[in-house]
Amino acid sequence: MRQYSMLLLTALVFGTAFPVLAETPAAATELPAITVSKVDRRDMREIVLATGMITPVQQIQVVPLIEGQPIEALLADVGDRVSAGQVLARLSSSTLTLQKAQLTASIAAARAQIAQAQAQMLEATSSAAEAQRVADRTSALRKQGTTSQAAADQAQAAAVSASSRVAVATQTNESAKAQLALVEAQIANVDLQLSRTEVTAPFAGEITARNAQLGAVASAAGLPMFTLIRDGALELRADVAETDLAKLAVDQSVDIILVGLDAPVKGHVRLVEPTIDSATRLGRVRIGFDDASALRSGMYAEASILVKEATVPSVPITALGSAQGKSVVLAVTQGQAHRVTVQTGIRDGGWVEITQGLSEGETVVTKAGAFVRDGDHINPIAASAAETN
Repeated sequence: MRQYSMLLLTALVFGTAFPVLAETPAAATELPAITVSKVDRRDMREIVLATGMITPVQQIQVVPLIEGQPIEALLADVGDRVSAGQVLARLSSSTLTLQKAQLTASIAAARAQIAQAQAQMLEATSSAAEAQRVADRTSALRKQGTTSQAAADQAQAAAVSASSRVAVATQTNESAKAQLALVEAQIANVDLQLSRTEVTAPFAGEITARNAQLGAVASAAGLPMFTLIRDGALELRADVAETDLAKLAVDQSVDIILVGLDAPVKGHVRLVEPTIDSATRLGRVRIGFDDASALRSGMYAEASILVKEATVPSVPITALGSAQGKSVVLAVTQGQAHRVTVQTGIRDGGWVEITQGLSEGETVVTKAGAFVRDGDHINPIAASAAETN
């Protein structure tokens, strides 16, 4: 237009006749160039992201099994790896040793009482037998009329009295035996307490805390003497969005990213907890590690959980739009765009799986979909050519 104006002005000034330039109709009817892509099969991975803290799979708190004894020795410290039954601390045993000595003396006395009671029982049994024989003879003589009734009654009373003394001696013997059993039980209890003066690790593991101090009186109340991670096993307890929780399953592969490590740590889903936090609407997944040697309890980690891996038809995610709550794309046929409703699946990077609505090899508008209407004619340019330009 500027050139046309200049020519007209020159003609008016100089009176020279120049041909008038007109706009070409081809410029007004030129189709817009729109980038398009084909529906191609591509390796896709569906990933669920989760974050959380690394914690022990099982944390063991070691407390003394007896109280009131001062701590005599500490044989383990934080960071030590201990085996099951290994002595971690030793309590004073002097008081218990004295009690055992006293009870041992009581055993000797109890055994002497048993021996005495048995002798008394033998004597009473012998006297009772003799008294019964005398009573039997006196009764026979009374029947023959050679002795008085009073003598027979006296002999019978003596037999009954002797029999009662047997019963008393028997009870005395049983009481002495019971006393011996009681003292033996008390000694066994003291032996048990003596064995518990050695505080041992109930399981193998790694000690993460030691609260015990030399000279302090051992008590089960308050802080535990030692805290250890059973077998040194760690796990990642990660929070997952409610919508992703149903996709997770035991043994799914996981890449764990931690600050300070160059490469992700490999792991697997160990447990998907069955409940969801009502306040945060987050679920929790527990992830085990293939090698936890470089990890520490309390670390913050990010997890990429591989849910699905497949080779599927896909399009660039920029081709995907939305209409009336449904996913749509603009398919291109013979230079004309048509809106197609599709169903999607895996989203990986800049690509999205098409599960329904398009076939492999079809062409869709890659970009500028918002400026192309259903039914528009376009000049399709392949995405690869557009990228090289």
